[in-house]
Amino acid sequence: MNLTKNTRRAAVALTVPILLFTAACGSEDGKGSSGAAVAKVEGKAGEKPKITVPKDAKPAEKPVTKTLVEGKGATVKKGDLVRLDFAAQTMKGRNLGGSWTPQPGSKPGGPRTQVVTEVTDQMTQQMLPPKVLSAMAGQKVGSRVEIEGTAKALIGAGLNPQAGIKPEDGLVWVVDVVGAKKVDKKAKAEGDQAEPEDGLPKVTAPDGKAAQIEVPKGEKAPKDLKEQVLVKGKGPEVKAGDGLIAQYTGVKWEDGKKFDSSWDHGGATAFQIGTGQVVQGWDKALVGKHVGDRVEIVIPPKLGYGASPQHELAKNTLVFSVDIVGTV
Repeated sequence: MNLTKNTRRAAVALTVPILLFTAACGSEDGKGSSGAAVAKVEGKAGEKPKITVPKDAKPAEKPVTKTLVEGKGATVKKGDLVRLDFAAQTMKGRNLGGSWTPQPGSKPGGPRTQVVTEVTDQMTQQMLPPKVLSAMAGQKVGSRVEIEGTAKALIGAGLNPQAGIKPEDGLVWVVDVVGAKKVDKKAKAEGDQAEPEDGLPKVTAPDGKAAQIEVPKGEKAPKDLKEQVLVKGKGPEVKAGDGLIAQYTGVKWEDGKKFDSSWDHGGATAFQIGTGQVVQGWDKALVGKHVGDRVEIVIPPKLGYGASPQHELAKNTLVFSVDIVGTV
């Protein structure tokens, strides 16, 4: 997924001072237990937690999960898409990052950068270890959950040796379940499609396959962001901070070649929108649209990957067809 600013599925905008684990992170050792947690967590769900740990506390050798606040929303199931807040630290008090710290350039009172991802026991993003993420299954929306244990128990063989954390060190995550949604991986926008405006590519969206995007021959790439709603949906408006569930395909204006599609990665997927987790062109074009819309977006390099000279698409104008199939 080439929408994020750096690596696939890395929520790089979150305030995390060091990557604790690598792509090798898995879930090979046993499931979490309901044993006693040693950390003390203060604060209500929806507020930044305060985590304190007694000096003589010893971390559990298996993951310990404790529901601190039980929400009243729907029960999260494996495979659901979720939007989460989190705070993490070592049991010795070293901050490991979280979603509560405002990002550089963010507006006071504006939406915070949160984790939007699928509940799975596999490595999908670099903010929450699979053991922490999979512990969300069975929790209810609105809940606050604590997960703790040794680094070996929570991260295992995927522990990044450059993180300065030993396998026996204790780690604590406090996670708030902000929202959850079951997703149809084959979902797409439905309805009559408008013809493209003058100078914009033609989009054909066959069932179950990446959209075909035909860049007009002889047309120069626009220097500014261009967008058009091709199919008008009837769902709710997309707001900054929402987890946007989308079916998408992207091609390069210069040669019309596809560089990415959600259909190539199992179908509809989700990203937080309007908080800098995706390229600026997406944030600018999709906030304010509606669930059910199919949106064509033409993104110049300055609103795409132009700020990252080493990126393979840094000099390209990007063309996307995006079906907004839900929010979380």
